Amino acid sequence: MKGEMNSIPIFVVVAESSSFSQAAEKLHVTRSAVAKTISRLEKRLGVTLFNRTTRSQSLTDEGSLYYESCRRALNEIKMAEDILEGGKLQANGKLRVSVPVLLGHLCISPLLSALAKEHPQLELEISFSDRQVDLSEEGFDLAVRIGSLPDSSSLIARKLASHTMVFCASPDYFQQAGEPVSAEELKQHTGIAYIHSGHILKWQVKNESGEISEINPPARLMMDDMQAIKDIAVTGGGIAWLPYWLVREQLANGSLKEILKDQSPTSWPVYAVWLRKPNLSLKVRIAIDKLVSSLPGMMDVIEAQI
Repeated sequence: MKGEMNSIPIFVVVAESSSFSQAAEKLHVTRSAVAKTISRLEKRLGVTLFNRTTRSQSLTDEGSLYYESCRRALNEIKMAEDILEGGKLQANGKLRVSVPVLLGHLCISPLLSALAKEHPQLELEISFSDRQVDLSEEGFDLAVRIGSLPDSSSLIARKLASHTMVFCASPDYFQQAGEPVSAEELKQHTGIAYIHSGHILKWQVKNESGEISEINPPARLMMDDMQAIKDIAVTGGGIAWLPYWLVREQLANGSLKEILKDQSPTSWPVYAVWLRKPNLSLKVRIAIDKLVSSLPGMMDVIEAQI
């Protein structure tokens, strides 16, 4: 059993290296010793962990799955050692985080600010931007992103919550224009469209068969700021398709009313992403844990009270 456990740190180093030779240099052992350890591990697990060529190696699908589990396990052990050595879990140093503008202001910033109060030696720097920052080039420790992520061998991602969308408008608007009860009727109403990256975001609706289709918002007003769209909707400017966490207070106090609840199925994941490194720093780890445990509640708190 001891030999089996010792193979895990070796496997992780190999997975994070470009070749067995490079891994051997990091571990201060021979390439042959590394290769034998990996071969024994593959034999014990009954799977191939690496695609091997004469010049490099890469993880197989099974190897990638095993690597993520091993990396997390080693991080847990390192954190436990830090706790035992330090007497308590206290992070220090500067933590630089990139977050989407509106979600960051409403849901993420309060959580990270509370985290900073819990750790007096932690310096917190939050950058609010809807662009995808380059964590390595721009020196960020962590980023929060909405939607599907591109493949990247240099980043690790963890799902934090789901970002749901709702159709809504003010009661005054519905009193004057009527309330649509189907996606087809939406086309006869006044919409307020959101422009993202130079393109109008199409509305997504679900029919009775559960199929999802896209429609162009019937809009004369188009904006690239969701906060502005919400404000216009509250004043009776038309129907908007907005994130639930952005309009939750207005839905609760009645200044906005949700419609077509069963026909707005869209939900996008919200991820934390960080650079793949041999060891995850304590400050990044506690920030991720804080977001994992608290962000879903921040995004859905009003819904839970209704």
